Amino acid sequence: MTTSSLPIDSARPAWTRDAVAGLCVAGLLLPEAVAYAGMAHLPLTHALTALLVGLLVYAALGGSRFAIVSPTSSTATLVAAAAVSMAGSDYASAAYVQTTMVLVLLSGAMLLLLGVARQGQLSSYISRPVLKGFAFALAFTIVCRQLPDALGFEPDAAATADPLHLLWFTVTHATLWHPATVAVAALAAGVLLLLRRWPVVPASLLVIVLAMAASQWLDLQAQGVHTIGSVPALVFQWEFPALPAADWMRASELAFGLVMLTFAESWGSVRTLALPHGDALDANRELMVLGACNLGAALLQGMPVGAGFSGSTANAAAGAQSRKAGAIAFAASAVLIVFALPHLHLLPRPVLAVAVISALWHALSLHPLRAVWRLGRDRGLLLGAVLAVLLLGVLHGMLVAIGLSLLGALYRFSQPVLHELGALEGGRNYVDVAAQHGALACPGLLILRPEEPLFFASAERVNAQVLERVRSAGASVRVVILSLEESADLDSTAADCLLELRQALLRQGRTLLLARVKTTVRNLLAQCDGQGLGAPSNVFWAVADAVDFAQALRKSPAPAV
Repeated sequence: MTTSSLPIDSARPAWTRDAVAGLCVAGLLLPEAVAYAGMAHLPLTHALTALLVGLLVYAALGGSRFAIVSPTSSTATLVAAAAVSMAGSDYASAAYVQTTMVLVLLSGAMLLLLGVARQGQLSSYISRPVLKGFAFALAFTIVCRQLPDALGFEPDAAATADPLHLLWFTVTHATLWHPATVAVAALAAGVLLLLRRWPVVPASLLVIVLAMAASQWLDLQAQGVHTIGSVPALVFQWEFPALPAADWMRASELAFGLVMLTFAESWGSVRTLALPHGDALDANRELMVLGACNLGAALLQGMPVGAGFSGSTANAAAGAQSRKAGAIAFAASAVLIVFALPHLHLLPRPVLAVAVISALWHALSLHPLRAVWRLGRDRGLLLGAVLAVLLLGVLHGMLVAIGLSLLGALYRFSQPVLHELGALEGGRNYVDVAAQHGALACPGLLILRPEEPLFFASAERVNAQVLERVRSAGASVRVVILSLEESADLDSTAADCLLELRQALLRQGRTLLLARVKTTVRNLLAQCDGQGLGAPSNVFWAVADAVDFAQALRKSPAPAV
């Protein structure tokens, strides 16, 4: 569903549009909460608690009028993988539940602290191709894991190792499929497809209600169709999660991946919806509010929450005008929970599996992947993220995805490109001589500009390239001008490398001048070498000023070492 999926009547008052949006969203969120509790291997009450806390806290403190903060498929799957790695796969054990609550608590605290520290650029550490590949592979993994419930069979242990094995087992063991379960799943899928013609209808909620009624009237359990079983009453209990002291550090390491995923997914959702409407958002505020939502969820025994794409997009498509839509969704969800909770034990598992698959179907689209592939950029990052999740699992796949993003950035920055600059005729503008027609190199000067900031991974390569360019230019070059317009600051390695470059050129009888030098870089160079490279006579605000000085310098004797 997109923001243009629904016709929005602009003549209606804003509060009525918020009310309609809130009611539509509530009809979507309850089925999702039921599904995501299963993904996290937690009792349904944990998902319902998180749903109510996320909606209420974000409606009170958030910055986006469209964002719907609730349990999401990605955070549910990731927190389950992290909890299993610490507490084992006995999902009914107290250790598993407490580990999950600790992970949610720590991720909330980290998000809050990062927001206070104004680290809103956190999401940029995961590149979009990596995030798209991760989202596709995660959706594929979740959908494959719904197949046993949708088709009514029990896979062997080897088949559950990864989604590819499970998919192969499903296809090659069709004789194990349970006919009545398949029929129920097919009927639910057909009704969902039919209801897509009317986007304002809460299709998943309606299908779940019909399925519970059919389960009771037709006694589907007697036909071998499994239901989700008993659901305990929803009780809000303020409790600090308990975990042995030695396990908190391990949990902190795992929670970092949850933090990155929660904010990257949430910020991507709210920013995508805000841009077409011209809404301004503060990333640091969003970090803090997401942290508060997860802290509240953890202390009330809820699962992790984030601004999921499906709920937020549905809110925008339904015409939300303010955060009041989220508050109305909270109230409507609370009412639905009160009436639905006593009957949820009748919900057939194949219907729940179909609801999960329906909610994630949009994420299985290959269009975002093809768009990246056609650009001819970041193909390795895209494929790496997909394969990491499919082959290594959600948790390690997420960590690999983060690593791929950082390695991609380091690789790009550590492969500096040097452009030679020349003057445009009749002006003081200096541009790339290879790209700009009419730009002429200055006789006796070599003007170079690194296209990436100088830092520890690129500075030595820049030095080597500058010296190679000087050698190729020959003895006629007496002065080298290095434009640092891309470097807002320098680390100690980059500063040392500039000083080494100056000494290497001096030994050849040449002078190094720096142009487009920012104030922070000037101060650093003055502190490192105030009488040499950092002297005021060697650093300039503009390339043209450095050229004027160099032209005069060429008439003077060669510099001494």
